[in-house]
Amino acid sequence: MIDFNTVTEFSCTYCIAICAFLVPANLLTTLQTVILTGLKRPRIQVWASAVVASLWATAMIIHVFTWFAIGVVMPPTYILLVMGITCLTTNVWAIAHPGSMMHLIRFAVSVVRRAFPRKNDLVILEKRI
Repeated sequence: MIDFNTVTEFSCTYCIAICAFLVPANLLTTLQTVILTGLKRPRIQVWASAVVASLWATAMIIHVFTWFAIGVVMPPTYILLVMGITCLTTNVWAIAHPGSMMHLIRFAVSVVRRAFPRKNDLVILEKRI
């Protein structure tokens, strides 16, 4: 059985190292899940990426809760908690309802394309005018 005091002590002692690993791991694996969903990759690839990303997000949430348990309440604690919950929610969304995520990704891509037109598009527009 895992002793809560041991977990809390480990979390406090190695906080910088834990966060230095978990923050990029959370962001990169969640981004990978979103990209795989946007590229319509096979469901097993999306699931594998989402499971790994969810593990990192859960580890981050547990790490933050150990800080709350000992009474450390600072802005970084809340920022890391929100990041962990957001990553976990995004990964669950990619598994549970990839169609709505695809719709949002297509909308975001169309907005970015309109905001930053390619050079070829500008030449075509100049010829029309």
